Amino acid sequence: MNELLLAGLVLLGITIFVIHWISYKYLKNKIVCRQKWDLNICCGTTDGGGINADILQHSNVPNFILIKDIYNLPFDDGQFNNILCSHTIEHIEDPIRFDRELRRIGQNITYLLPPIWDIAATFNVFEHKWLFLVVGTEYQDLPDFWRLPFSEHIQNLIGQRIKA
Repeated sequence: MNELLLAGLVLLGITIFVIHWISYKYLKNKIVCRQKWDLNICCGTTDGGGINADILQHSNVPNFILIKDIYNLPFDDGQFNNILCSHTIEHIEDPIRFDRELRRIGQNITYLLPPIWDIAATFNVFEHKWLFLVVGTEYQDLPDFWRLPFSEHIQNLIGQRIKA
């Protein structure tokens, strides 16, 4: 019985890993490579083809700008046509305020969000603050969101692993 339980847990772990890889790596890469993004905000180590910006310094990303305050971005009104914001909004304190700031500087905003079927990302209470009940990955408007259960309590106890 213990061997069967262990085999089931290993299979579950592999399934969760593969689903997360499809969501976070495969689908994200497909969308990033689809076009040149004028601004790739909170880029991590991904080059969007235009200006890449993040709150952490990434020396290996071309055209990189270090951002000090995501709610007061150092760009002019309407400066960008196409902005990509990938896997970021679920980490931040005030998604509506950040969305407003992105719409100030850009015309077309594309959010990449963890879909509900990617349970490794969706229910990551150690990093995420918000739960988006979305099936797809790509959105032009900010979908409805709710505070991720227990995330505030856990992050107050141990800190938020990734901050945006």
